[in-house]
Amino acid sequence: MNHHPETTAVHVSAPQLPHSRPISVPIYQASNFAFDDPDALAEALGRPEGEFVYSRYANPTTRALETTVAALEGGFGAVATASGMGAINSVLLSSLRSGDHVIAQNCLYGGTIATFADLADRFGVQISYIPGHDPAEVAAALRPNTRLLYLETIANPMTQVVDLPAFLAAGREAGLITVVDNTFATPLLCRPLEHGADVVLHSATKYLGGHSDVTGGILVAAQEQRYRQLWHHTMEIGACADPFAAWLVLRGVQTLPLRMRQHCANAAVLAERLAAHPAVSAVHWPGRVEHPDHQVASRVLADYGGMLAFDLVGGREAGYALSKGVRLVRLAASLGGVESTVLHPGSTSHRQLDAAALRDAGIGAGTVRLSVGIEHVEDLWADLAQALEN
Repeated sequence: MNHHPETTAVHVSAPQLPHSRPISVPIYQASNFAFDDPDALAEALGRPEGEFVYSRYANPTTRALETTVAALEGGFGAVATASGMGAINSVLLSSLRSGDHVIAQNCLYGGTIATFADLADRFGVQISYIPGHDPAEVAAALRPNTRLLYLETIANPMTQVVDLPAFLAAGREAGLITVVDNTFATPLLCRPLEHGADVVLHSATKYLGGHSDVTGGILVAAQEQRYRQLWHHTMEIGACADPFAAWLVLRGVQTLPLRMRQHCANAAVLAERLAAHPAVSAVHWPGRVEHPDHQVASRVLADYGGMLAFDLVGGREAGYALSKGVRLVRLAASLGGVESTVLHPGSTSHRQLDAAALRDAGIGAGTVRLSVGIEHVEDLWADLAQALEN
């Protein structure tokens, strides 16, 4: 039976027992599993859906997470990893060879950009960055050796929203592997596989876990062949998730629908109030009609997300002052938790970018990224307002 995502997130599947089953998925904190039949052991080593043999290959708790997120994204199968960067590196290393060419939008998570730079330096992988506004950019950037198209549903940190159906269609027409980082949107706001993506990835550290107490990532493949390739490569390089971390993410996923509803509602209020403040020159949140991608976001997203960025009139000094002046909102590098966090991207999360790359990504000297939590919105506004006045 097909359920709504809110129901799928709650009713996760625990491993079956002979006469009953636990309602909460147990933590199988085991690295090794014993067999009576040597043939069964040998067979289990060769496929991701086989019997559990070694937790680098598969683990009951980890599989429960993978099954749940695959169902939420509408994919064939999922592979949980030890971090979001583990997921990013697993899909790139399993898909690219020396000399391949990648097309990517130019506003991405800083760690992704650093990975592309490393692949270019060590393996000669060529990268072309495109603005992500017009799907014709894909055809214009194509080369004979182009292999992969890499996008983010809601871009980090400036919240650009790419027209996924159009861009993925352009990638598919060119025969490219299409990869979408869906961390900011989560499967509750967007399911990129339904728009034609081959692989969706998440930093599960963020919204899926949601409580700033776990590091994890996950890959979801649309088709069986891609899923098996991802599983094999992730298993071989040892980027697999720990069962306790998988359990923490799974516990977070069960409340994801409730949390995302509040993240989005709070962000809507704060975006409008920040836009009206004299110390703020611009607010970047897809739900605002002034956002350049608002119409696209209205088609692609179920809601507009809990992430926003805003530019301060006072530039870098004002960004530093606000970061230091908040009292309730936390100054922290990560995002997507129940608590609100603030960050100055130019000097932290996107420090790998030079001045030109920052300009191309739309990140200004006074740009601040705000991950809106689930606190009472009036408390959040009171804190931001006092920090803006100082």
